[in-house]
Formats: sequence, structure tokens, C-alpha cells
Amino acid sequence: MSRIGKNPVAIPEGVTVEVKDNLITVKGKLGELTQDFEDVTVKVEEGQVIVERSSDLKNERAKHGLYRALVNNMIHGVSNGWTKELELVGVGYRASNQGQKLDLALGFSHNIVLDLAPEVKVETVSEKGKNPIIKLTSHDKQLVGQVAAKIRGFRKPEPYKGKGVKFVGEQIRRKAGKSA
Repeated sequence: MSRIGKNPVAIPEGVTVEVKDNLITVKGKLGELTQDFEDVTVKVEEGQVIVERSSDLKNERAKHGLYRALVNNMIHGVSNGWTKELELVGVGYRASNQGQKLDLALGFSHNIVLDLAPEVKVETVSEKGKNPIIKLTSHDKQLVGQVAAKIRGFRKPEPYKGKGVKFVGEQIRRKAGKSA
């Protein structure tokens, strides 16, 4: 039995969960998310979502915990939202935004301008003496992670000085460099 899959997901106040055919729809104050599923059964009972499988086939065991985790992430997203913070480490690295356009200066000969999806809210914080921070917020965990990974991919942190775009709280493995 899947340890994660057998735990029911509690539905908080103000969130509705509907299961029709092979589609789960979760609505809350921050938005609406849908997810299709297969090989498992999803039931909504007494303020809880229960994911069950019919047999012990490898494919069904694999998807049991997966769909329970996806439903949990959807419910958390539409009620509380998801946030990722990125930190720009390096001299001259800057970030600014105008609405949904994110303008990044990452040491290249040109600035990188990124158009973000309307579901993702972006905020840039630049304080004197501190590294600039980009805050991404949305109800969709997968979309926030994907946008954050794309921004980080423009200039990954390097191991010698630690310069680049990193997640807040991320530990960078450092190398000694050459010794004279």
C-alpha cells in the first residue's frame, strides 16, 4: 500500500472538489485547477478526497501516490497559493518588472525580457546592500516551479564564486579553485 496514497486529503472551507469521468476539478478563492487521472478511483466523501486503486499492478501502485499528491497540491494551491523566491547573486545582476514582463540583467551583453503567464504574479525586491529577489506566486505549483526553473536556467549558480540565479535558501556546493 502506498504510504502517501492511502492518506485522505482534507478539503478546507471555501474549496470545492468535483470528480467527473476521469477529470478532477478543484475551485477555490485563488482560482480553478483541473487534472485528468487514470488507473485509480477518486472519491469525495465527508470533506475528504480519497484516492484508491483496484489492484496491485505496478502501474496502479505508481499512480496511487502520484494522484493523491497532485490533488493535495491543487487543494493547497487554490486555498493558500504557492510561492517561489529567486535570489540574484553577482555584481550588476538586477531584476525589475512592469506588469507581467520581467527584465533581467544577468551579465550578458543584453537584458533578458521574459513574458510571464497571467496566472503567475511576479514581484521584484531590490534593497541597497542586498541581492535582488524575485517572488513568483500562483495557485498552480507546477507552473510556478516551471517559471522559476526557466529563470534559474538563464544563469545557474557557478561553484567558484556562487554567482548566478539561485533559489532562496539553496545551498551551493563550492569549490576551492586553483591554488597558487
